[in-house]
Amino acid sequence: MPQIMKKVYLLITLISVSVFSQKKFDNIQSEKLGEERRITIGLPASYDAKSDKKYPVLYLLDGDYLFDPFSGAISYGNYWDDIPEMIIIGIHQNKDEERYDDTTIDQNEGLPFEKGAKFFEFIGSELIPYVEKKYRTSPFRIIAGHDVTASFANFYLYKEEPLFNAYICLSPELAPKMEVRIAEKFAKIQKPIFYYLSAGEGDIKKIKEPIEKLAGNIKIANNPLVNYKYEVFKGATHYTEVLHSIPSALYQIFDIYRPINSAEYNDKIAVLQTGYADYLQKKYNDMSEVLGVQIPVRMSDFKVIENIILKRNAYDELGRMAEIGNVNYPKAMLGEYELGLMYEKMGDPKHASKKYQNASQMEPIGDLNKDLMYEKIDEMNTLAKKTK
Repeated sequence: MPQIMKKVYLLITLISVSVFSQKKFDNIQSEKLGEERRITIGLPASYDAKSDKKYPVLYLLDGDYLFDPFSGAISYGNYWDDIPEMIIIGIHQNKDEERYDDTTIDQNEGLPFEKGAKFFEFIGSELIPYVEKKYRTSPFRIIAGHDVTASFANFYLYKEEPLFNAYICLSPELAPKMEVRIAEKFAKIQKPIFYYLSAGEGDIKKIKEPIEKLAGNIKIANNPLVNYKYEVFKGATHYTEVLHSIPSALYQIFDIYRPINSAEYNDKIAVLQTGYADYLQKKYNDMSEVLGVQIPVRMSDFKVIENIILKRNAYDELGRMAEIGNVNYPKAMLGEYELGLMYEKMGDPKHASKKYQNASQMEPIGDLNKDLMYEKIDEMNTLAKKTK
C-alpha cells in the first residue's frame, strides 16, 4: 500500500469511532485461496433486540481502511433515519498488501487471473454463503472498493445475474475493456441496479481518463433500471475523494428509504392530480422489493400524504389511507380515525362518529389519542343533531 494511503488509513483509524453495537473480527478458512482470510463484522445496534429483523449487507474490499469511514457515515445517516441499519463485512487486504494479488487480472482478456480468479470465487462461493448462513441478511447486497479493488468489484457485474445489487466504485483503476463492458451490461440489464462512480479532480491521470470514458458510455446506455451517479470532487486527490464519496454514494442508493422531504414532495407528490395514497404505498413497497428493507410506514410520511389529500379535497383516498394504517399499525386507532375523517369531510357525521368511537377503543399513535377521539365524537354528534 502506498505511503500516502497508509497515512490516510491511520488518520481514519484515529478519528473514527464506530457506533455499531458489535464490531468484531473473524477468520475464514478458504479452500479457494488455500489460506485463512480475516474479516471485520459490524452488526447494527438493533441486531440483538430485533431477533426477526433482516438487514442489507455491505461488503467492503480494502475493509482494513474503508470500514470505519463507511460505518461512521451509515451510523450518522441512520441517526436521522435517512439510511437503514445494515451489516458491514470488511475484508482485510492490506496486512501484506494482499490487495494486489487479490486483484490480479489477465491484461489481455481484462478478467480475473490466477490469485485474482481465486479471490473472485472466494467472495461469491465462500464469503457470501458464510455471512448469509451466520447472520440475518436481506437479499440486498452492496459492494465497495477503492482503486484496484473498486475495479475488481465490477467483475461481479459481468455475471449473467450480477451478484450484488449496488456497486460503489471509488476512483477505480479500471481493468482493460471495462469502460466498454460495464456500459454494454447496463444497456441490457433487466433488474434494478445501483452504480456509484467517483474520482477526485486531482486524481491520477491514468486512472481518471478511463473513468471518464466509462461515465460517458454509461450515459449513452441510458437504461432507467440503472440508478447511476458519477461525481468528480473539486480539490480532491485520489485518496481524499474517498471521504467525499462515501456519504454521497450511500444517500444515492438509499434515496427512496429517506422520509419524504421538501424535494420529494414538490417534485413527485405535489404534481400528482390523484393517487396520493398509492404513492405512499408504492414508496414502501419499493423499499421492501428493491432495497430489501421492511419498515412500517412512518407517521411523518403518513401525515404528509394525509395533509395533501385534505388540501386537494381528495377525501375518497382517506379510505385507502385507512387500509394502509390498519396494515402497518393494526392495534392503533389510525385506520379507524382515517375512516372517521373521510366520513366527516364527506358530510356524514353519523358514520364519522361511529368510526371515531371505534378509534377511541384502540391504542393511541402519533398525535392521535383518546381525548381527541372524544372531542371528535362530541363534534360529530352535535353536527348530526343539527342536520336532522
